[in-house]
Amino acid sequence: RAHMAVLAGTDFFSVEVLTLRGLVTYYVLFFIRLESRRVEVAGITRHPNEAWMKQIARNVTMDEWGFLEGCRYLIHDRDTKYCQSFRDIIESGDVKTLPLPARSPNLNAFAERWVKSVKDECLSKLILFGEASLRRTLSEYLVHYHVERNHQGKGNVLLFPTATRAKTCVDGSVACKERLGGLLKYYHRDAA
Repeated sequence: RAHMAVLAGTDFFSVEVLTLRGLVTYYVLFFIRLESRRVEVAGITRHPNEAWMKQIARNVTMDEWGFLEGCRYLIHDRDTKYCQSFRDIIESGDVKTLPLPARSPNLNAFAERWVKSVKDECLSKLILFGEASLRRTLSEYLVHYHVERNHQGKGNVLLFPTATRAKTCVDGSVACKERLGGLLKYYHRDAA
């Protein structure tokens, strides 16, 4: 727990998307800051090859705006997609990569839990048509996850509350904000 502020995790998950050619599997690579639980979808692709992974590594280690700015360690599983050149680029940004032992998903529990959340709350309830639909769905879910969803592991509070709320209610009643056609809902009551 003493090092949570400097730890990040990464993982892949796959999503089946309906296209004109039939069902296509897309791979989603994401990073999560363990202390704040901030998640960034780093990329979506059908073929996560070495060139794509190297570009993702350059993006997340960019000075001043890369997602891994301020991190010292990146934990990941032993998937072969995390090629040596990916790890070299990450480590050139002063972030040490820590491959986890084989068959130990509990060691990257925050990333695994985020995958379960996004699949259970969102992706398993939709039929996605094309990559653009997947991108839109994930971006809407990320906003919901960061700004509107309570997190039990963080004291049942919002991770990054904003000053803007759904339509305000003058009488103090509960207001509802919906995303993805009502699939994701956020309820709140304005303070008097």
